[in-house]
Amino acid sequence: MTIAQVIVDVPSAGTDKVFDYAIPDKWANIIRPGLRVAVPFGPRAIQGFVVGLKSRTDIKNLKSIRRPLDLTPVLNEELLQLGQWIAEETLSYKISAFHAMLPAAMKAKYDKIIRRTGEAQLLLDELFEGKQEITWKEAEKRNLLPALHKEIENGNAEVIYRVKNRARKKLIRTVQVNAEQEKLEDLLETLPSHAVNQKRLVQYIMQHPFETMDASQLAKSASVPQETIKALIKKGIFKEHMLETYRDPYEHRSFERTAPLPLTADQQTAIEPIMQSISHHRHETFLLHGVTGSGKTEIYLQAIQEVLKKGREAVVLVPEIALTPQMVERFKGRFGSDVAVLHSRLSIGEQYDEWRKIQRKEVKVVVGARSAVFAPFENLGIIIIDEEHETSYKQEEAPRYHARNVAIKRGEYHHCPVILGSATPSLESFARAQKSVYHLLSLPKRMNNRGLPSVSIIDMREEMRNGNRSMFSIELFEKMKDRIEKGEQAVLFLNRRGHSTFIMCRDCGYVMQCPHCDISMTYHRSSNEMKCHYCGFQSGVPAVCPECDSSHIRYFGMGTQKVEEELAKLLPEARVIRMDVDTTTRKGSHERLLDQFQSGKADILLGTQMIAKGLDFPNITLVGVLSADTMLHLPDFRAAEKTFQLLTQVSGRAGRHELSGEVVVQTYTPGHYSIQLAAAQDYGRFYVQEMSMRKVGSYPPFYYLALITVTHEDLMKAVSVTEKISAFLQSNISDQAILLGPVASSIPKINDRYRYQCLIKYKREPNLFPALRKVLEHYNTQSSREGFSVTIDIEPNNMM
Repeated sequence: MTIAQVIVDVPSAGTDKVFDYAIPDKWANIIRPGLRVAVPFGPRAIQGFVVGLKSRTDIKNLKSIRRPLDLTPVLNEELLQLGQWIAEETLSYKISAFHAMLPAAMKAKYDKIIRRTGEAQLLLDELFEGKQEITWKEAEKRNLLPALHKEIENGNAEVIYRVKNRARKKLIRTVQVNAEQEKLEDLLETLPSHAVNQKRLVQYIMQHPFETMDASQLAKSASVPQETIKALIKKGIFKEHMLETYRDPYEHRSFERTAPLPLTADQQTAIEPIMQSISHHRHETFLLHGVTGSGKTEIYLQAIQEVLKKGREAVVLVPEIALTPQMVERFKGRFGSDVAVLHSRLSIGEQYDEWRKIQRKEVKVVVGARSAVFAPFENLGIIIIDEEHETSYKQEEAPRYHARNVAIKRGEYHHCPVILGSATPSLESFARAQKSVYHLLSLPKRMNNRGLPSVSIIDMREEMRNGNRSMFSIELFEKMKDRIEKGEQAVLFLNRRGHSTFIMCRDCGYVMQCPHCDISMTYHRSSNEMKCHYCGFQSGVPAVCPECDSSHIRYFGMGTQKVEEELAKLLPEARVIRMDVDTTTRKGSHERLLDQFQSGKADILLGTQMIAKGLDFPNITLVGVLSADTMLHLPDFRAAEKTFQLLTQVSGRAGRHELSGEVVVQTYTPGHYSIQLAAAQDYGRFYVQEMSMRKVGSYPPFYYLALITVTHEDLMKAVSVTEKISAFLQSNISDQAILLGPVASSIPKINDRYRYQCLIKYKREPNLFPALRKVLEHYNTQSSREGFSVTIDIEPNNMM
């Protein structure tokens, strides 16, 4: 008897292990690792993943697998191993890791259909009873699955997941003429005189013979309603087939094919070690450090071309917000239909179709956001992570993996290079490159030796002293006016959406807080309401102060909506496009707004972080940063690094082509080294300065971090549990490790739950991970009863 080892779909400490199930004889040839199966678990049947097979077990009364949920594995051998590794590294459940690898459509409830794809054969006709497809339930009832499994292996049939209410395969009805000319002539004679449409259709197919045609297209061409085609199907004149077609998110766009560009001397020097690594089938991690506009993308494209020549595959990760149509265009333009695109702005159905193209080996290149690192390729030749410093590569909920670590793990497995590219690499990556753990490649100059934009730093305190109360400094305002007159374009960047950051009573100092979170609410002018950007709570705007009944309510701080209003007052002739979470929620809106800007329908692009990266428009000659301090004063040891990265990236949008660019940075802390060095685009000096700060504070890359957060509706319970965890961990770590806390989180309450945390800084602590696992097992077993939750984030990106 063969036994399947199954991880069941119950994310809890007690079930995070392999369960043995007997494989019934009828499924013996089907069940294999990577397949999803339905198994009895307690009183119900649930889904599980087969992770291995064996021939013996110690379990006495072994339960059997109810049925397979797939006929071909959804996870290959490598991804199964990777899932186990992620679970260990991130202290998460194996089932969570497996779910992270699959498209959303495969996590929902689904109907399953088996469709024939092979030529007419007696056996197939018998199995399908002359139909094109049968439901999985019908196949089970008629005991056809073992026979169908063979047909799937031979390529004559396939399994389709029809996801209820979420993702369905897109099918089009096609018809095939199933009658000789004589039969058609006879039919014309015998049709009654009132069957005008049927006569017209028969005449049309006699005059325009075809093999197979889209039914709706045929109805249109013959000028008859769809019902006429159905009538002729019933008479046996047509045979109908449902033909699958992919949902193509880019079907309305045509991509002009591009050819490789000649490389500059710097690019040639940078690409050579990568090409050697590809040709020698060798795993190496390269850090490609190139200033903005230095031509990193061309290196990616030419390295991928080399990989494809060798018959291998490529994965390119870009941050979600930089996954602009422009980025997709570069890859589709070079590699055409060999490219699949995976990101969250696609519908569930589109994501599912793109994933299936990869699984069926119909594409060779995947361009996508974080989760595209799990693309089910089996012969990877290169993995590229663009803007590798981006925090969106770290997943914030379980499993809390970092795409960079996953990419390197996959690179080791496939013996292929991994390229991490950035103008402002994370300190951790640059430190590894300095220690030769990564191979450093540099592009110090922009393409065609274009100069970096000139940057001026404006002290907004001086502007206030000189009587300028506007949100625009005199210099920025004059330069915007000048650009509009010249017909050039400007980008204004502000890392805050909404109208005002908060509202405050000038008499008593009351600030309107979210009732469910310890955070002030943001005023949104367009909907005239207060919103909490943490839990989504919304309320009306008070006319008088709820504390002292004063009518002196004032709006403080500025958001993108407020800037847009101000621009309309000061520069009424300027055409402004605003891009933030509020204007890009609808599907396709991101693309539409950028297209409008590119085609010159606006003078100023005003936006949040989503406009800081990836944009490459020839007419942008001015970039204005309205408040460089937004991130600088957050309680986060990476605040200076994030500020430097963002300012450098935003500045890089200006003067990328023929016209030279200028950048104006407005700030209340003009002397801060991150702002000064970003203006000079001096990464080297910033790295040295920031590393000395990190060393003093015992932070990465000198130490690793583990952040433990406890939440509960009762403050005292949250405190006492955090204290117990801290005491337990303190007794399990050495003197070299540092434990801070317990303390209240930076935002002490979110969604009516109090938050307490402790932080461990460590270098080598063999006992730490087993101790952390014990904490999770102990408290998460209790948590369902007592209502608190404990999360552990290894190498946290978000300290809030």
